[in-house]
Amino acid sequence: QVQLVESGGGLVQAGGSLRLSCAASGRTVSNYAMAWFRQTPGKEREFVAGITWSTGTTDYSNSVKGRFAVSRDNAKNMLHLQLNSLKPEDTAVYYCAARRLSVIVPTSSRYDYWGQGTQVTVSS
Repeated sequence: QVQLVESGGGLVQAGGSLRLSCAASGRTVSNYAMAWFRQTPGKEREFVAGITWSTGTTDYSNSVKGRFAVSRDNAKNMLHLQLNSLKPEDTAVYYCAARRLSVIVPTSSRYDYWGQGTQVTVSS
């Protein structure tokens, strides 16, 4: 089992920045793909960004490319998402996810472990 705990959400004005973190514990995630998804009420979870733990290969959705950056800290077993140039439409609950295969996919059902989520609210 892998436990994931997100932190770092909050309220920010449009154009501002936030840094989300996800602490991974339990089994080693060295051969996993990690991802951030987000969800707003009434909508499905949307892929935001992903990274393979072993090689650091990244992938982003078109809506955040150039504004968000995903990274991992191997020593601390931490996943991060830097959110820059935030827009009101980025408002959502952001979830950290882990997949037992080291391939990033943008489909939430392909991920095996999830955190509880952290709220990001961007005011206009």
